[in-house]
Amino acid sequence: MRQMLKQALLVFMIAALPALLWAQVPVSGTITDASGKPVPGASIRVKNSNLGTSTDANGKFSFTVPGKGGTLEISAISFKSQTIEVSAASAGLSIQLVEDVGKLDEVIVTGLATSVKRRNLANAVATISNKELTGGAPAQTLDAAMNGKITGAYINANSGAPGGGISIKLRGVTSVFGNTQPLFVVDGVFVDNTATPAGLNTVTAAARGGSSSNQDNPSSRIADLRAEDIENIEILKGASAAAIYGSKAAAGVVLITTRRGKPGQTKVSFAQDLGFVKIRKFLGARTWTAERAEALGGSDAATRAARKQEFLDAQAAGKIYDYEQEMYGEKGFTRNSALSVSGGGERTSFYFSAFQKDEEGIVQRTGYRNSGLRLNIDHRLSDNVKIGVTANYINSSADRALTNNDNNSVTLGVALSSTPSFTELHPDQFGNYPRNKYSASNPIETRDQVTNNEAVDRFVTGVNVDAIFQKSAKSTTRFIGRGGIDFYSLKTTALFPSSLQFQQVAEGTNVQGFTRSLNANYIVSLVNNFIASPSLNFTTSAGITQEQGDYNNLINVATKTVANQTNVDQGSALTAQQLRNKYQDNGIFVQEEVGIIDAITLTAGVRFDKSTNNGDPNKYYAYPKAAFSWNLTNSVIENSFFDNLKVRAAYGQAGNFPAFGSKFTLMNIFNIGGTTGLLVSTLRGSPNIQPERTSEMEAGVDFSVLKSRVNFEISFYEKRIKDFLLQRPVAGSTGFSTEWVNAGDLRNRGIEIGVNAQPIVNKNVRWNTNLNFWLNRSKITKLNIDPVVLGVFGNTLGTFKIEEGKPATQIVGIDGAAGVVQLGDAEPRFQMNWFNELTFLKGFSLRWLFHWKEKGDVINLSELLTDLGSTSPDYDDLNKDGKASGPARIANVGVSARQFVQDAGYLRLREVALYYTFPKLPVNFVKGLRVGVSANNYFTSTNYKNYDPEVSNFGTGFSTGVDVMPFPSSKRATFHLLVDF
Repeated sequence: MRQMLKQALLVFMIAALPALLWAQVPVSGTITDASGKPVPGASIRVKNSNLGTSTDANGKFSFTVPGKGGTLEISAISFKSQTIEVSAASAGLSIQLVEDVGKLDEVIVTGLATSVKRRNLANAVATISNKELTGGAPAQTLDAAMNGKITGAYINANSGAPGGGISIKLRGVTSVFGNTQPLFVVDGVFVDNTATPAGLNTVTAAARGGSSSNQDNPSSRIADLRAEDIENIEILKGASAAAIYGSKAAAGVVLITTRRGKPGQTKVSFAQDLGFVKIRKFLGARTWTAERAEALGGSDAATRAARKQEFLDAQAAGKIYDYEQEMYGEKGFTRNSALSVSGGGERTSFYFSAFQKDEEGIVQRTGYRNSGLRLNIDHRLSDNVKIGVTANYINSSADRALTNNDNNSVTLGVALSSTPSFTELHPDQFGNYPRNKYSASNPIETRDQVTNNEAVDRFVTGVNVDAIFQKSAKSTTRFIGRGGIDFYSLKTTALFPSSLQFQQVAEGTNVQGFTRSLNANYIVSLVNNFIASPSLNFTTSAGITQEQGDYNNLINVATKTVANQTNVDQGSALTAQQLRNKYQDNGIFVQEEVGIIDAITLTAGVRFDKSTNNGDPNKYYAYPKAAFSWNLTNSVIENSFFDNLKVRAAYGQAGNFPAFGSKFTLMNIFNIGGTTGLLVSTLRGSPNIQPERTSEMEAGVDFSVLKSRVNFEISFYEKRIKDFLLQRPVAGSTGFSTEWVNAGDLRNRGIEIGVNAQPIVNKNVRWNTNLNFWLNRSKITKLNIDPVVLGVFGNTLGTFKIEEGKPATQIVGIDGAAGVVQLGDAEPRFQMNWFNELTFLKGFSLRWLFHWKEKGDVINLSELLTDLGSTSPDYDDLNKDGKASGPARIANVGVSARQFVQDAGYLRLREVALYYTFPKLPVNFVKGLRVGVSANNYFTSTNYKNYDPEVSNFGTGFSTGVDVMPFPSSKRATFHLLVDF
């Protein structure tokens, strides 16, 4: 009997062999773009399964399909997805992909370990590609390169000084005293963007009796990163999209993915940029006469006579100077060199780059140098385990001069504001600088003798592990681990020699700062993708996170230093200031995503966070999220006017941890008669302080028409911030001056509209265009305390005020008999940008970007200083009342602050560039050659009355939009050469 069964089984296997052979269908082919070039890295997947492969460097692929055939889905970055039917005869396929103008098949992050195509996305997520970031007119730093390219963002330059310094706000005001800047994540590593002061307040007294950190003109550390190494950027603008990042996501999240190698032949690229930078515009100076010079002497007859004679002598000697031109008129040379090597084999790929950027500033002895190395390696240990490592070393040095607000008349702009053009400031033949009769400092001497340098060494290293635990045709379970460290040491050096005019009392000041910052984080998660049926799939993810930070800033101030000595121990008096910020945040998250008939996407998730900065460090706070999108063209609408039509809605919550130390009342050391002790700080902590909570509701509709050549994205949002943090004044009888509180609630409402299109597409001309519109309105909906005035210089000159029922960004001040009223709003009325790329004549590419900001007020106190110094360019021009403009404005000080609150709207041609790619080359070892010219910020139309309407002297915090003698903004022109080997 047993023998008979064996024989029957053998017969069955022989009979079934042809069927078994047919059960595995080999499929192979080549994938190209519209011009016939191969598309490496394209994904080929069997529909409704987890089986698939990807193309090699030549666009080729091959694998086997179970059964007698099926449907393949082909997708690649920047191309529309396609489906094709395959059978036993499907060998040697030739598949041509079409450009994805509307980016509908672009993959967008929806969680800490999951993603979805844009056509099914429930949020409006902004993306910036490498081409958009650097392919036009590259800016000096990464943060500047993003300016004007993010729908829903309000971006200001804290300073025009070399090395950058940008303030970014996404969808309005997120916090008043808490963090206002988005979280930056680079390849899974949370990177620090702290703006560290250099201790300049020691000599400028810009913030008398207060913190100098927001007026020290520091750069933002995100500027260290090199834009050319970035593959793409995704901006999660609000809590509805960023909720899964928990208590660091209230101000939005910027996800940066750097370039990776691809299997295939090793590619070597060299890029060289050469150009120049110069001031965007000069303001001009007052025209002097003997009578006007005499008036500078006031009421004293002898002084009046001396001023008049000084002018006559200078005029006779031909020594009427244009000090603005001398100070800011340098044409700085810029150079940017980069070498990159990428490639790989079947299991290992790599990307390596080495670069150096060296730029001179528009002020003598200023400039910026940024050098670094990057190595990204991806290795597949097996078919189921892949590891990626990123390593980046950066060394930068920025000489930023001495500018911005000060109360001692020592910065360049403040000193120039009261210095007439007929006085002598230049050194004599022995190198001795004359004393400035009109200011506390000689700005030419300050420029030539003062050092203000930021030097950075930075390491950013990350590891990504992607391992498949279980895989079948219906289900795949993956382990995803991401994390790394961001470490930098920052040295600030501010040297003020004893020979300086304003150092006669201090007899030489040496301020040196040493900062050590270490951030470490990890994200460990499990992700299961289950295909229940062709019309239903589930993606489940869960995991834990941890972030640790250790920031240590030490500033040493030495006075009465020995001439030309740079060590702080060479001073007779030495004081120190130290700020330490150490925290640990822990999170737990879970998220479920459901896809129905490839048209409906449902998402729900929650994150639980705790932090050592909270009043209760062991309490977990929950941040839920939910989202819904329905692509109607994939389900209920067919053969309609719309090529794609999607409705969507999303809700989410995110947090903002309290400031470090806000739950404690600090103790300060004091010394009386040689006895040391402790003195209670005047700032009272709050042991019950809670994180701010941001809740956001977003809804929108996306649609495409004319064969997806015109695409629209329309979004509405309401963002509410509950328990925002504030420092409020308290009664003096308490022994304190201020205390930390969760003060109230505020709301932001806005709309974002985006249109991208291809008006012209043929074999000779291709025109891609993007037009975006956005606006935001804020309001303080609840305030548990009395109205609080924040920043700037009080009601006489204009200030910010937190007041229930009013915009969070309102500017108030006195206005005659009306008393203190709202005079303006720092929030723009709306913003628009218009990006275009035109390719023509089989090699030329023309790109340009316009940025329009309508309204948005700035408190301009630079004009006040030039009026008080009698140097304003229009000082003697008659106003509409027939009076001299300068004296009329001075007479109005104390009567109305309206003259200082000025419209800072503008229309700016932010970038324009023309490139040519050579179609044929005379040598085989050169694979590609591209040359081009570009201009950055070369045209601006504005009525604003100072150097630049994009200004924020008071740093990245709440009180942005303040102008007090900044380092002027610049414009740049560059020649580009790119060679591929």
